[in-house]
Amino acid sequence: MNIFTNGRLLFALVLVCYSTFSWADLVTTIAKIKPSIVAVGSYHPTGSPRSVFSGTGFVVGDGSLVVTNYHVVPSDLNPAKREQLVIFVGRGSKPKVYDATVIASDRIHDLAVLKIKGVKLTPLRLGNDNAVQEGQSVAFTGYPIGAVLGLYAATHTGIISAITPIATPQISSTQLTPQMLKQLRKPYQVFQLDATAYPGNSGSPVYDTETGHVIGVINKVFIQGSREAAISNPSGISYAIPIRYAKALLQ
Repeated sequence: MNIFTNGRLLFALVLVCYSTFSWADLVTTIAKIKPSIVAVGSYHPTGSPRSVFSGTGFVVGDGSLVVTNYHVVPSDLNPAKREQLVIFVGRGSKPKVYDATVIASDRIHDLAVLKIKGVKLTPLRLGNDNAVQEGQSVAFTGYPIGAVLGLYAATHTGIISAITPIATPQISSTQLTPQMLKQLRKPYQVFQLDATAYPGNSGSPVYDTETGHVIGVINKVFIQGSREAAISNPSGISYAIPIRYAKALLQ
């Protein structure tokens, strides 16, 4: 057997091991994650449309709590018109709708915890983001383009490409926005991902592909605005807020 045959055999063995181990684990993990993914939005009994999608959330705790981004929570609801914060549960164009209330919020880290009324769902386990390393394989599941095509949660995979400050000083003071200045006063680190997230993904859980433990929360708008405001053509870089801040909020 020559060196080329040996090389092909080794490559085949590596490919088989990778296919039967990593992807099989991810398939199993996604199946466990999906029942805990919900859509966050509002319901207007007399509106057109009645249901409005805002972003993604995921179930934690005793099954009646949802973690999402603060900016995902509708801020202009009109009680007089019976407009209500809700979560959408299920798959397809006719999900179940449940009322929800905000019970805790953290504007600095753009996080919110919602309390669901009338149902308890399967919660996700929260991991330890102190152990997260650059190069680690992760996935996130949510609704990248909202409810346009119905609620079909999609999963994106990638790695932690960098652990980086939420905002960085700019070359010129004219490039600094009020949001960037605020973040520079109270800096904290976030996870930069090489997977593509879209606005509807905001609030999606970022999790370890093998264990399914949540290590972060996708944030498409808030962090990108802090880091990339000086870029004339915003990049496709995605970011996530470490789960430690959601844990603190839950307490």
